[in-house]
Order: sequence, then structure tokens, then C-alpha cells
Amino acid sequence: MTLLDLQITRKRLVAQGIVSLELRDPQRRPLPAFTAGAHIDVHIGPQLTRQYSLCNAPGDTDRYLLGVLLEPHSRGGSAAMHQRFAEGDTITVGAPRNNFPLAPARRSLLFAGGIGITPMLSMAEALWHTHDDFELIYCARSAAHAAFLDRLATAPYAPLTRVHLDDGPAAQRLQMDRLAQEDPATTHLYVCGPKGFIDYVCQAARAQGWPEPHIHVEHFTPVAPAGGDALTVRIASTGQSIEIPPDQSITTALERHGVSIPVSCEQGICGTCVTRVISGEIEHRDGGYFTEAERARGDQMTPCCSRGRGTLVLDL
Repeated sequence: MTLLDLQITRKRLVAQGIVSLELRDPQRRPLPAFTAGAHIDVHIGPQLTRQYSLCNAPGDTDRYLLGVLLEPHSRGGSAAMHQRFAEGDTITVGAPRNNFPLAPARRSLLFAGGIGITPMLSMAEALWHTHDDFELIYCARSAAHAAFLDRLATAPYAPLTRVHLDDGPAAQRLQMDRLAQEDPATTHLYVCGPKGFIDYVCQAARAQGWPEPHIHVEHFTPVAPAGGDALTVRIASTGQSIEIPPDQSITTALERHGVSIPVSCEQGICGTCVTRVISGEIEHRDGGYFTEAERARGDQMTPCCSRGRGTLVLDL
């Protein structure tokens, strides 16, 4: 894996609980290129890596720009980004990767909820640059919680941007019946944000006949980190069977029985924990690491957040 030691050249508050961080090479060398929707792994400390979307224009080669929400129940990642790292500090990151790319389409709809605006900013920049037809729909609790409003207001694609605030007039709130005006056969829909927001947008799209391949989703947190049916994991190399409690991830439960699987993001995004499944029914809960075709094969999973039914035999 390519690792880069970058300097935080600018850090500022862009909304309540959200900071932006600008990262540059200390020697001002060009950075590895990235595509719209990409993220980088930020190595915050030993065994602590988090993924953050790049929100600057894909054509930028001199910097990476991140937006980070301070999670109320932070497991160390967002708290460190907000409180420990300051301008001038050096931080280690991985080269950009993209699990949420743009697909060729006649038209694109970008739905962002809260901090989900970050990958959409990069997408909007890319689509504007290529003169593609698109619209950016940004929803937030209030103007105080909406990040990068100043950037959106002055962007060349400002006329293509719609901002909806929960505390605003009812007429200005998001109404999904607007999808009836779109052509699902030629339009692709992208959505990122809190789970409730993602579910709301996706359910509305499906109800109006949107084909599944035209709905693209990125989760910033696991869909359901715990809970589910009774589950037993069998270790193929030893035959050991381990019961997985509903309130524990597979990796946590196995670790307590002496079986260690490397983990990083714990959200099914980075792929560090990907494990081959020899047999059993997988309940995929990864944050978009696998494609639908890969999920359908049923031969690998992200045990940091995914589960299963009955007994899973893992190639460990």
C-alpha cells in the first residue's frame, strides 16, 4: 500500500461539528490523482484508520481536501481529527481509492445528507468540468449544520444546486415526488449521508421504478453493526466453532477466542478484514466494498460488520 506523509496546511470550521482539512505534500510535490467519489485512508494511530471522502475537484494534484464530522460517539477517529491534529501537523494517508465512482449517464442526481456532501462536491466538480447534465440536492438539519455552503453559493454549478433545510419552510423541504419528472432509464442517482436519509431516498426511487443498477449508495457508517439471527462461525483450519452474540461483530467475538482478523475501518469500507467464506449464508452489511455481483457469489465477506445465518465456515 502506498502511504503518504502530508502536512495539514489549513484547518477550518465549515459547519457546526464539521471541520475541513487541506492536506499537501511538504515538498509541494504533486499528489496521486483521484476520481470523483474517491476516499483516502487516514492513519490516525496504531490500529486506528478511518476513511474520508475527498471533496475537492478531481483535477487537483496539489492538495487533498477532507470534511470531517465530529461523531457524538466517536471511537477515536473523528475526535482526533477535530481535537488532536492542527495546522502544520503531519498526517499519514493512503493513496486514493474509489468505491463510489460516477457511471456514464445522460443525467446524474446527487443526493447528499449532512456530511454526505463531501463526495458529492467532488462529483459535482467533475460533472461540471465535463459539461454533463446533473443536479446536486443537499439536505441538512439547519444552515448551521450544512457544510461548505459558501463554496456551493459561489460554485459555477450553483444554479444546479438545491439546498433543503429541515428547519426551513415546509415548501423548501425535500419532496421525493420530484423523481417523477426524471427518466430512470437514462438517469443515475447517487446518495450519501445518514442511514435514514439514504433509506428515504432509495425507497422513493425504487417505488417510482428506478432500476437498481442506477441507484448508487455510499454509507459512512455500517448499516447495522450488531444484532441479527443466531450465528455460529466455524474455523476451517481447526474445526473450532464459535457462537457470535447479537451485540458483537464477528471479528470481536473471534478475537476473544484467540482468532485474530486484521481490522481497520470497522465499517466494511477499506477491505482490510475481507475473509473467504467456504460455506454458509452471508448477511452483507459492508459500506459498499463489494459490488452486487461479488455479494451474489457468496464467497467472501467483511466480518468487521457483516453477519450471517446459521453457520458460516470461514477460511481461517
